[in-house]
Amino acid sequence: MSRSSYRSLPLGPGVYLFLNQNNEVLYAGKAKNLRNRVSSYFKNNIELGPKTRILISQIVKIKTIEVPSEIEALLLEANYIKKFRPKYNIRLMDGKAYPLIRITIKDKYPKVLIARRSDDKKSIYFGPFPNSSAVTLVLKTIRKIFPYQSVINHAKRICLYNHLGLCPCPEVVKDKEYRKNIRHIVTLLKGNTKRAIHSLEKERNVLSKLEEFEKAKVLQRKIDAIKLITDPVYNQFDYKVSPNLNQDILDNQSSSLRYLLSQNGIHVEKLERIECYDISNMSGTNATGSLVVFTNGEKDSSQYRRFKIKNLPNFPNLPNDFAMMQQVISRRLNHAEWPYPDLIIVDGGKGQVSAAKKALKEKSITIPVIGLAKREEIIITSDLKEIMLPRTFEALKLVMKIRDEAHRFTISYHRKLRSIAQLN
Repeated sequence: MSRSSYRSLPLGPGVYLFLNQNNEVLYAGKAKNLRNRVSSYFKNNIELGPKTRILISQIVKIKTIEVPSEIEALLLEANYIKKFRPKYNIRLMDGKAYPLIRITIKDKYPKVLIARRSDDKKSIYFGPFPNSSAVTLVLKTIRKIFPYQSVINHAKRICLYNHLGLCPCPEVVKDKEYRKNIRHIVTLLKGNTKRAIHSLEKERNVLSKLEEFEKAKVLQRKIDAIKLITDPVYNQFDYKVSPNLNQDILDNQSSSLRYLLSQNGIHVEKLERIECYDISNMSGTNATGSLVVFTNGEKDSSQYRRFKIKNLPNFPNLPNDFAMMQQVISRRLNHAEWPYPDLIIVDGGKGQVSAAKKALKEKSITIPVIGLAKREEIIITSDLKEIMLPRTFEALKLVMKIRDEAHRFTISYHRKLRSIAQLN
């Protein structure tokens, strides 16, 4: 298909491939609407980044593969990137460890894990995936249908996820049934949705003939769930409006933030590593802090850390978010083996920024600090100056994205601690 005929593309979800004159795949992408997504690259009024412009200039053919749902498009995109290793999907192959799904298939009870390297010959891998959130969504969705163990060394007791119906713990797992779950998960990750449904339907029919109707009903629920998650309106993975390659978007955001900082007296040569900190507590109980890391503008979840807040003066009767922030950053700075960031972002206003500066001063370490106050999304500089920006400003988009990820990570840990406390 030539570039000029993209108007004939289907309107449904799928994967598109950009090819050059030698029929080499330059780029593989997914879309909830193939026609809209592909056509966005060729609109005259769109400002394209340098890498995207070079990509567009080399496109001679466009191929599309339509699939029933967006979750299947995500899985197919990962498979094509692995198969063709397209030049402009280089961010998934540039030496940085992007997420994979690992299944320890040779284990007695295979585990389903998120991995960064495919270095275990006894495991099978799926991916790489474009980001951790995509992997997490796929696995959370599948786990509700086919529960699995998600830690390499599971404790020999019932865990929290078992109470939620998501983990067959060693004490209660049934070998045969668990193996079936794993086989179905592998089938789904390979994109063979129809095969997985057909297998379950055959098993359901056998149970019905044996008049084991309760077991048959359980399988029917699994069949219905698979059909639901592969429905065309299940979810919207195609969240990007800009047709630019992700690297161009990230470079633009990073440059915008560096310029903003320099205009306000904060000089950073680069923004390769940004760390963001957030605190979560409820009436002073189960207080936690989180550290998330963005490398070159993208989440680097292998570097994330969690901190359970230790006793503070007047704590826990009088929670003190500022003291908690200072404690978390101070404890992080004790780890000299962790690379220091080019910039620290704290979730909060002037009090949190001051707390971070105090922790740095005590360690005699100089790192630029900014804060982001939640309600008005005001950036607070190291000298406590307030900067108000429109939400369309690329620098603010980047800071908000990083802050939101820190908040999500902290809240998930805080909820876990509360759930454990309630079970005890």
